[in-house]
Amino acid sequence: MQLSIIVCTYNREDCILEALLSLKDQTMPAEDYEIVLVDNNSTDSTPEICRQFIETNPELNIQFVRERRQGLSFARNTGIEKARSTIVAFLDDDAIASKRYCTSLIQFFTATPQAMVVGGRIVPKFETEQPDWMPRELTPLYSTLDLGSEIKEFKGRTYPIGANMAFRKAVFQECGTFNTTLGRMGKNLLGGEEKDMFFRIREKRMKVFYVPEAWIYHVIPTARTTKEFIRRQAIGSGQSERLRCAHSWSKLAGAYALEIAKWGFSFLLAVKYLMLQKFRAALTLLQFRYWVSSGLFQKSSK
Repeated sequence: MQLSIIVCTYNREDCILEALLSLKDQTMPAEDYEIVLVDNNSTDSTPEICRQFIETNPELNIQFVRERRQGLSFARNTGIEKARSTIVAFLDDDAIASKRYCTSLIQFFTATPQAMVVGGRIVPKFETEQPDWMPRELTPLYSTLDLGSEIKEFKGRTYPIGANMAFRKAVFQECGTFNTTLGRMGKNLLGGEEKDMFFRIREKRMKVFYVPEAWIYHVIPTARTTKEFIRRQAIGSGQSERLRCAHSWSKLAGAYALEIAKWGFSFLLAVKYLMLQKFRAALTLLQFRYWVSSGLFQKSSK
């Protein structure tokens, strides 16, 4: 078995089947990969949909696991523990893998022994359309990623997005698994667990690559294209960064200093959009920065 694909799910009865069907329709032979399906206490029909999919596709290698500790990081860590391959990929439960997804990952890891982590292209699939008030600089909030058509290393503060990332399992033995005090838990919009992980990977000087051929669609429901959702997500981002740095005064001070610098950058971007007469996009940039700061500088938000 060459690849383990971990799909963590919570109350996704509307989209989990499409994600699983995309993992069935792969160019890689079914015996060469497995799906590790981790249900994180879903209260809708998600578990029943998963079990029915397993029953009707006996040719697939599927582990179905229930993680009762609430939180995406708990679910991901359980998936890592259960995975039987030395290559572990994560696919969101609202994502659709391309047909050569599995093949592209394995071919790259095989040809590039120095690669420890891979992040693939993530193409948005909007249920309606992208709002005109959303500036390009904030589209990563939709968990999209496009760094072009060439393979390259992630540099600086850039790193893969959780909807589509793959690791050699040895990374977790060396760097540890996902921080369970960070990440989404139920309906909250905390994050930071991926950033925390990739910072630890960078400290070990492990190489992380962008591989555009390992691409997926990421479904963006209408509910995620509202200002209220962006507000909650931004506050959660600030709170997550505070949690991530809480154990170190120097890291927390660094996070505060970086946030102040980002205010200056946000003002410059807002001026650019004002000059382009994109007033709503300019306002969104400043609102987003305010919301992130609210989460970062306060222990809780109202």
